[in-house]
Amino acid sequence: MSTQNALEDIKVSVKLKLATLWASFMFLYIYVDYFALYMPSKIDDILKGKVFVFDITQGFLAAALVSVTIPALMIFLSVALPAKVNRWANIIIAAVYIPYTLFNLAGEAWVHMVFGAVVEVIFLCLIIRYAWKWPRTQASNRIDNFNELSSE
Repeated sequence: MSTQNALEDIKVSVKLKLATLWASFMFLYIYVDYFALYMPSKIDDILKGKVFVFDITQGFLAAALVSVTIPALMIFLSVALPAKVNRWANIIIAAVYIPYTLFNLAGEAWVHMVFGAVVEVIFLCLIIRYAWKWPRTQASNRIDNFNELSSE
């Protein structure tokens, strides 16, 4: 293979990987709920003020918005937070969302919901994996950098 035509493989930061995984999670999260509206009687239930077994109240809608806001914020926070806080925030929040995602399959779960939940859980597991294996700086590099700064 000619090096002249070789494609450059740019190293992507963990922060960017986490942010894109949260964005992908959000797309599925929203679309699974959106497509559920096409299921027979869903709109009728909503018009009657029910979602699954829950009454549609201001509290219910606020809780639903919080459940979407957290992963939406994680898109930004995965890029903005310092590494140590970022790592733990991603691990904890993704771990909390795994059972929450599976709970959404309670009741009548159609194939699109199961497929979406499986892919969402895969994204969440990848978030945990990337955050858990966050690259570490070498102690010798930190000492060398400190020595360089000290001698200037």
